[in-house]
Amino acid sequence: MTDEAPKEIPRGTGSRARSLARKLAMQALYQWQLTQQTAVEIKQQYLESDDSAGVDEDHFVELLTQVIERHDEITTALKPFVDRPLEQLDPVEAAILMVGMYELKNRLDIPYRVVINEGVDLCKRFGATDAHKYINAVLDRAARELRAAERQ
Repeated sequence: MTDEAPKEIPRGTGSRARSLARKLAMQALYQWQLTQQTAVEIKQQYLESDDSAGVDEDHFVELLTQVIERHDEITTALKPFVDRPLEQLDPVEAAILMVGMYELKNRLDIPYRVVINEGVDLCKRFGATDAHKYINAVLDRAARELRAAERQ
């Protein structure tokens, strides 16, 4: 047994740290869809993991908690842009769309192109083959409506 203090996992800021926050949020929301654990349980699990080194913790926590709290609102907001109920989508793709829709609606400080690109990149890494095209189309249609002024 040693008297060493537990290692501190470094937290980050910037675009890489935000990308990691989105990745962890997508994974956490995937888990939430399958297990219905609370946001608190999932948040603690992810923030204690080695995978969270360098994450923008505030952004991760915001995405996870707000998407779960506003799930009905986000699902309703996505309906005009998807061709089937969110529950019928692959859970990875549903999680990516929920994160993207939350950011499009509530984080106007994040350019819509960043939201779309991040969603597409996540889907290329974790989604089904060619599913990134669907993610791109849905988030692009949503951005046209929700961020019309920004697209000018």
